[in-house]
Amino acid sequence: MALRFAPSPSGHLHVGNLRTALVNWLCARKEGKPFILRLDDTDRERSSEAFADAIDEDLRWLGLDWDQRVRQSDRLARYAKAFETLKALGRVYPCYETPEELSLRRRALLTAGKPPVYDRAALKLSAGERAGLEAAGRQPYWRFQLEPGVVEWDDGIHGTIRIDVGTLSDPVLVRADGAPLYTLSSTVDDINLNITRIIRGDDHVTNTAPQIQLFRALGAGVPAFAHLGLLHGPGGEPLSKSLGSESGRDLRAMGIEAQALASYLATVGTSDPVRLAPMGELTEAFDIGRHNAAPATFDRVVLEGLNAQVVHALSYNEVRAKLYVAGLPHATEAFWLAVRANCTKVRDAVEWWPVVAGPVDPLVDDAAFAAEAAALLPPAPWSDTTWKAWSDAITAKTGRKGKALFQPLRRALTARDHGPEMRALLPLIGPDRTRARLAGTRA
Repeated sequence: MALRFAPSPSGHLHVGNLRTALVNWLCARKEGKPFILRLDDTDRERSSEAFADAIDEDLRWLGLDWDQRVRQSDRLARYAKAFETLKALGRVYPCYETPEELSLRRRALLTAGKPPVYDRAALKLSAGERAGLEAAGRQPYWRFQLEPGVVEWDDGIHGTIRIDVGTLSDPVLVRADGAPLYTLSSTVDDINLNITRIIRGDDHVTNTAPQIQLFRALGAGVPAFAHLGLLHGPGGEPLSKSLGSESGRDLRAMGIEAQALASYLATVGTSDPVRLAPMGELTEAFDIGRHNAAPATFDRVVLEGLNAQVVHALSYNEVRAKLYVAGLPHATEAFWLAVRANCTKVRDAVEWWPVVAGPVDPLVDDAAFAAEAAALLPPAPWSDTTWKAWSDAITAKTGRKGKALFQPLRRALTARDHGPEMRALLPLIGPDRTRARLAGTRA
């Protein structure tokens, strides 16, 4: 009894893939079942070791582990054995059409307003005709012959689904070069690996009916299925590796934290509010029945809001290496604690570094007031109490308070209207830069 995530190592995982992986992982951990990472790499032309390594890296970054990792390229003998079983049962048949011929037939059916279903022309070939085609150099590809009728299952998200297989083409199981295709290899692996629950995107709903027949033809029980509503981009387009949709790697490079992305992907498209939570809480709260059948929109604004919550709680030790990579090798703990509440991502700290280290072109709105404030600066050393002592002294001297006091000082010292608390920034700016900026000097 297990669940699996089965990506093909033909590109980087986009956020829709990561959502599917996370949902399967949460379900497995909630139910105490093994979680298997299976690399569907039978397409040798498109698969690469670099992408396989990237999948491992992305999943680990997100916080996912696995109990077993397998590769379909290591399991070809199992598919060949299952294929021979199907041949012996008379459930597969050889076909000889070229891709161009199939494309022309499909186009003709669509032009006539008919569904582009394979017409089983290959079943009408005599033994002599098949031999002639092979003698002419055509190698057969093999289709699984679907039994007529309706396939029905209780989907964990959509409820009861019924598909008339008469509306489907017999799926191709083996290519002319002998390579097994998805329907065969995935079903055989799900049987061999004892996959008892399959959670995947609802773009696979139509595939499920032939696979259920294939499970039964191979004498296996049928797993429970649940098909997630797809995750769409802001323009309504389904996320896809082939379309170059935003990858987990892209988000990581942009400064998205793993906890923020996991929290978002665990709840987007469900009846639950999106909230920040550790993996333990996400696992405990997981319920596949809370997922909606309708597509969900990947909202970067919501994700960045969650990311800000994560960043605001990060300690200096947790971000020190990231600050270094961002170009702030000299950033101190005091600096990070001062600016983190104003950062959506760790790298946002870069924009606040000149405020404390210079140079800044001060915005002095009232030179006389700035000079008066400079004369009241407390002696060094400065601490987080210096700002209050200084502002109290200015109020006592000038009568200014509230925004009339704080705003001109902030603009002069930071060249900004808003930002981190001046209580924390002032000791970092220091006496010399403070006096220079109050005098209108770039410092």
